[in-house]
Amino acid sequence: MNHATTMNDASRSLFAAQAWLPQGWQRNVLLEWDAAGTLLRVQSGLDAAPDGVAKASGPVIPGMPNLHSHAFQRAMAGLTEYRANPTDSFWSWRDLMYRFAARITPDDLGAVARWLYVEMLKAGYTSVCEFHYVHHAQDGQRYVNPAELAQRVVDAASETGVGMTMLPVLYQYSGFGARAPREDQRRFINTPEQLLGIVEALRGARPEHGALRYGVAPHSLRAVSEASLRSLLAGLDAISPDAPVHIHIAEQTAEVEACIETEGARPVQWLLDRFDVNARWCLVHATHVDDRETQALARSGAVAGLCLTTEANLGDGIFPTHDYLAANGVFGVGSDSHIGVDWRAELRLLEYGQRLVRRERNVLAAPQQTSVADRLYSAALAGGARATGRKVGALEAGARADWIVLDAQHPDLAEKTPQNWLSSVVFCEHGQTPVLDVYTGGEKVVEGRRHRDEARLYADYRATLARLLADA
Repeated sequence: MNHATTMNDASRSLFAAQAWLPQGWQRNVLLEWDAAGTLLRVQSGLDAAPDGVAKASGPVIPGMPNLHSHAFQRAMAGLTEYRANPTDSFWSWRDLMYRFAARITPDDLGAVARWLYVEMLKAGYTSVCEFHYVHHAQDGQRYVNPAELAQRVVDAASETGVGMTMLPVLYQYSGFGARAPREDQRRFINTPEQLLGIVEALRGARPEHGALRYGVAPHSLRAVSEASLRSLLAGLDAISPDAPVHIHIAEQTAEVEACIETEGARPVQWLLDRFDVNARWCLVHATHVDDRETQALARSGAVAGLCLTTEANLGDGIFPTHDYLAANGVFGVGSDSHIGVDWRAELRLLEYGQRLVRRERNVLAAPQQTSVADRLYSAALAGGARATGRKVGALEAGARADWIVLDAQHPDLAEKTPQNWLSSVVFCEHGQTPVLDVYTGGEKVVEGRRHRDEARLYADYRATLARLLADA
């Protein structure tokens, strides 16, 4: 029986011959959403497309949340791939990154963020968690508007169409033991009260709505104290009790060793022992965890934030994904430093890292879900959605109307059945992206692999990059 719809409904409706719903691939699916960009109904198994309703140009799947981003670092991608230090590592890379961060102006940050978010959308990321720690002017002085730089990033998300969870970062110290901050960290430094003031300023100037959420991010255990972390969380709870909390946690072995030396425990265990770490938390780069921490993190309900392209680029290490998933742990993926901006690459590296360590294939399959791509994609959607604190990552009533339209004629998908599509999307790399169109809040922001404002925003990005590199 055909579905009846009004002309007004038809403008906020899309029919897909194939769509990935929470129960997997379904045929003849009708998506309907409201003016606020929230899905009202998702119906499958229709006889045909209703009259007047647009038809998707290919299979439809939910958009992927990107749970970890430092927007300004997009402008330095590719500029640190040389050995300038006999022991080149994350720490020497960080020194180069600090020098780059020192040059960024508000206008620069806006231009870089806008272009980055275009790239995210074209890749099929429809939400981003921005872990934002460059707060102050180049000399370390506070702007008249303490949220100046964060607000530029929020506006970049709004202009391009990507959903955002803005996470202003608390950064106080240069290392464990409350070591004084370095001079090149002057743009990052705040007290808990000052950081919460930035959150309040943002909430006043750019109130939350369906595409925008606020939380906080204590940078890392080396950059905050136990007392300041408690103060930050208490202040956040007074503003928004269920707001997301993200933290860098155990990215480097030197970080783990320093935590043991000064705090008497490994970072993840120290945090779990002292704080109510639960589903509102995202522990980013929980790379170096032992068996006890792996099990405890999985039990907590927190999200392990994995950024495989960045972690590989920086030589961080490999997260024990197999054991973590066996313990029913939750994870999501992010592009972090943006050396690459593609959720498919993050999932591919997640599996390939386990293959290299264990010398097996299809390591992250499960007895009830033998397709690795299907399992990882579903899990990253759910974990990424939890990390955003927003209702995203699923084609179901009440969720944000965010989705990707795949190119069924792409060489990696052509002539294959739906059961093979996600495997081909994740594990094949041939030619242009299979992401054809992208919708956020029901609005088509990418069509035929081009963003609606791509030419202008790319020109702005190039001009900004030229100036930044000329000043290097």
